[in-house]
Amino acid sequence: MTRTVVMSQHWRDLTFLHWAVDPAEVAHRMPPGVRPDTLDGRTYVGLIPFRMVGAGVGRGPAIPWLGTFLETNVRLYSVDRTGRRGIVFLSLDTDRAAVVVGARAGFGVPYRWARMRYRRDGDVHAYDARLRWPGTSGSSRIVVRAGPARTPTELDHFLSARWGLHSRWWGRTLYVPNRHEPWPVHDAELLELDDGLMRSVGLPDLDARPPDHIGFSPGVHTEFGLPGDARRPRVG
Repeated sequence: MTRTVVMSQHWRDLTFLHWAVDPAEVAHRMPPGVRPDTLDGRTYVGLIPFRMVGAGVGRGPAIPWLGTFLETNVRLYSVDRTGRRGIVFLSLDTDRAAVVVGARAGFGVPYRWARMRYRRDGDVHAYDARLRWPGTSGSSRIVVRAGPARTPTELDHFLSARWGLHSRWWGRTLYVPNRHEPWPVHDAELLELDDGLMRSVGLPDLDARPPDHIGFSPGVHTEFGLPGDARRPRVG
């Protein structure tokens, strides 16, 4: 990533839920110049709730109030023509309406406004979301019990070692780089799942079966760089 830092933030109390799917099932959801990334012939759909804490411009101080919020995203795993691995977001739901407006306009990222709640009772983490805008419906409840730290598996690494996102914006496929330390991954037990967020983005059947991957992380600090064209080779 270049030395220019556009924004920095902390991701905290994050739960990973993933379902393995045939890459052909989601290839049409990728921006031009991007394809599903695979491990052992499969790609994954992720349902990821967490707390965003202390987001700020550049390396500056956190933006008061707006810089801390709840988020749940539905995402896919991607690789572009230059070989850069990333994430494609199908939705990002948050309880800050101003964040929704700014992210949709500034980066073409599909944020949605939702009522959200996070509660922690010891090792048990509960996340609730109900969509408000734009014009769709859906809700989600996820409850997990976090366990001890584990040595990251090959699948943990494939899903978490992502150094950017791919997004379609004003007719271009952009790659927005980020950097953070390796994710500390913990075992996790899924206690409750009732999800309509994946259904709301056209994935109606996944939550009918258990996730193929579950994990929890206390979080990382991340920095985002300047976006670039995902279809052009890297220079330097």
